[in-house]
Amino acid sequence: MIKYLPLKQINDRYDAELREAVGRVMDSGWYLKGEHTQRFEKNYATYIGTKYCVGVANGLDALTLILRAYIEKGVMQPGDEVIVPANTFIASILSISECGLTPVLVEPSIDTFQIDDSLIEEVITERTKALMIVHLYGRCAYTEKIGMICKKHHLKLIEDNAQAHGCFAPMDNGQKRRTGSLGYAAAHSFYPGKNLGAMGDAGAVTTNDKELAQIIEELGNYGSSKKYVFDYQGRNSRLDEIQAAMLDVKLRHLDEDNQRRQAIADYYINNVKHPEILLPTPSKSVYHIFPILCERRDELQQYLKENGVETMIHYPIPPHKQACYKEWNDLSFPITERIHRQELSLPCHPAMKQEEADQIVSLLNRFR
Repeated sequence: MIKYLPLKQINDRYDAELREAVGRVMDSGWYLKGEHTQRFEKNYATYIGTKYCVGVANGLDALTLILRAYIEKGVMQPGDEVIVPANTFIASILSISECGLTPVLVEPSIDTFQIDDSLIEEVITERTKALMIVHLYGRCAYTEKIGMICKKHHLKLIEDNAQAHGCFAPMDNGQKRRTGSLGYAAAHSFYPGKNLGAMGDAGAVTTNDKELAQIIEELGNYGSSKKYVFDYQGRNSRLDEIQAAMLDVKLRHLDEDNQRRQAIADYYINNVKHPEILLPTPSKSVYHIFPILCERRDELQQYLKENGVETMIHYPIPPHKQACYKEWNDLSFPITERIHRQELSLPCHPAMKQEEADQIVSLLNRFR
């Protein structure tokens, strides 16, 4: 069986380094908000290209704390609108709702699966305060037009970078900038299956805004500016020392791992030739997920399973059709619904062997 994402096999490549890192934390006797977290925050900020990085407990908290911090700063208030892609993992939208803000859904482009920048201005109102772009599947969602729209309408550009660690954004001026450094603030998830994955839940916020970083730091530590002094009604959302130490190890290998994902993706794109299978267009992507579309998606998934290939669906039910947003259930987002109805994710990870990719391509081309 070709596993979709064999985490143990992926992590075993760095087994000695990871065990040594955990040992250092254990020997230190300090397990929260210590030197290992500080070191990772510094190194990750440098890697992304921002001045500040704040470690938090998970990616959803990272998004929520960004919005909470803007509310504390008086930039936003409950009822304000945040534009977000209709095609996303539900955490992007949950963070907006949790803060008492109003999510405004915008369709993606079928060519990129990312938010369609030609539709954004249609939904901007006087209550719109931010645009949250999601680098879904590891592909850069940012466009120069998005940057111009945010500048024109004075919107805070927030990045959900949970799936795109290490991705570069195409900039018209020729500069290379990583996703996570393009907007005012960015949220990152280090869920174990991510390109930069911890061995448990973990997340971070990157930003160039010193005040915002400080508020997020305090909000994630019960709202505390110093011991037993609470400036905000915060929460417990901290990156622990063991996760930080392991992430720092894996950060050193991230670019190499992403290059391997890119090579597999390129191989799929160049060699899968089937009239019913729509492949992603070549792009700036780190291929956290390699998505294909097929009208007979369920048949294709079963066929691959019967032939020893494990796949995943990201995601079978779009957010506006979920019971937790029943007020949206009658809305129609045809492109989003098509993607969620037809999407199938192929194995694409840095421990993958070429013969496994060969087998998958051969099976796809023989699908009838």
